[in-house]
Amino acid sequence: MYASREDIGYDFGDDSKVGSKPIKPNPNIDGGWAWMIVFSSFLVHILIMGSQMALGILNMEWLEEFNQSRGLTAWVSSLSMGITLIVGPFIGLFITMCGCRKTAIIGGILNALGWILSAYASNVHYLFLTFGVTAGIGSGMVYLPAVVMVGQYFQKRRALAQGLSTTGTGFGAFLMTALLKYLCREFGWRNAMFIQGAICLNLCVCGALMRPLSPRDVNEKYVVRSNSEDNQAKALSHSAETIKSNGVLSEEPEKKEVVKNEEVLDDIKHIEIGGKSRIGKSMYGLRILKTVSQLTVTVRKGFGIWYSSYFGAASLFTNRVFVAFIIWALFAYSSFVIPFIHLPEIVKQYSLSSQNNIFPLTSIIAIVHIFGKVILGIISDLPCISTWNVFLMANFTLVTCILTLPLMQTYISLAVVCALIGFSSGYFSLMPVVTEDLVGTKHLANAYGIIICANGISALLGPPFAGWIYDITHKYDFSFYICGSLYMVGILFLFIQPYIGKKQSQEKSTEEAQA
Repeated sequence: MYASREDIGYDFGDDSKVGSKPIKPNPNIDGGWAWMIVFSSFLVHILIMGSQMALGILNMEWLEEFNQSRGLTAWVSSLSMGITLIVGPFIGLFITMCGCRKTAIIGGILNALGWILSAYASNVHYLFLTFGVTAGIGSGMVYLPAVVMVGQYFQKRRALAQGLSTTGTGFGAFLMTALLKYLCREFGWRNAMFIQGAICLNLCVCGALMRPLSPRDVNEKYVVRSNSEDNQAKALSHSAETIKSNGVLSEEPEKKEVVKNEEVLDDIKHIEIGGKSRIGKSMYGLRILKTVSQLTVTVRKGFGIWYSSYFGAASLFTNRVFVAFIIWALFAYSSFVIPFIHLPEIVKQYSLSSQNNIFPLTSIIAIVHIFGKVILGIISDLPCISTWNVFLMANFTLVTCILTLPLMQTYISLAVVCALIGFSSGYFSLMPVVTEDLVGTKHLANAYGIIICANGISALLGPPFAGWIYDITHKYDFSFYICGSLYMVGILFLFIQPYIGKKQSQEKSTEEAQA
């Protein structure tokens, strides 16, 4: 395994020129306003992920109101949760062009609009559009910036910061479940959704707190990371060399384009000055032209970076470990939700309902999950510990629990396995950290957008797939075994691929030395 998390570093740029310059660290990195970013992300997880975990309350109301099948009605919440993650790559484009703050504020408005419009739903299909699509896209536009901003503001305590912010999901599940129950009981589900939409406008406040770092501050963070990596070998240098040989997001054409655009803007300014002495209407038209020109430059530049990250010579997909990470993400999330689907069946089969009513097994998973995120974050931030190794060990523990859970037949044994599932699934807070280690902070938005997109596909198709297996076999065991086996395949991809890349890098170095 890796000696440290820097061993899997994967930078698209060369920071060697600035690495030798002594720069005073920014107090907002790993401190100061960085903790406000964590607080903002924590609230985002409460309002978005917590609300989605509590949609079972509204699902019961929709079943009673519209008299549709359970399968059709369940697609409303599945669409909302799936689209929130699936739109990740496209939200990366918005972040590249507009920044995290503006993207999050727009997403907060869109999410609130989806909740409010859903209050006037006349059928389930209406909810597909208003809640599933509209609120889902809005949630994605807030969720991704919340994760990315934490990664930008933290260097030494990244895992702990991500762990603290993502605990909002667990707290939100409890808070939003209680809130929606109360609102539905007192005001009805329609008014409850209207009120919840108003509450979700606070996402705009969370977005406003996402103060962007200046380019100088970002460079300082790169310098800190560059200095810490000087004396450590790159396990994936072959992948990095492949990127550099193919051409790293060609800077020369970009510089020429910027110079050309600046000349156009200067010409417009000169014309604008001349227009002052002529006519006021021309001034107004020139200002519009200037604004449109600046917007065009921003959009073209942002789209160019976004396109190059996915499809250009410096594509993220040329990083083999990152591709293995995507394959893992396609199987991981569906395995995590399987226990939530079939635990009631297991409890009923072994006549454990009385004990489960006192302390539900799903509550054990949720509570321990909160502590797992924080503890795994603290462990990963220790100097002698590799985040990648902690991530892999947590995954191995989780898949082992998934495969062994059907064998447990007593409440105590089930409770122990559920506690291990909750703790090991705390690796979710390490996903942004591992992604950043693979691609660097500069490409975190686009790369993590791909990862959560894969998770979204898993979340969207996993539960129906598990239900389909149960309908065919009439046994819940096979759902655990099949999904757990697919999950294990994804973990093996993560485990094997880095060594293949390291071996290829060593072979290439040997060939070059011989030549």
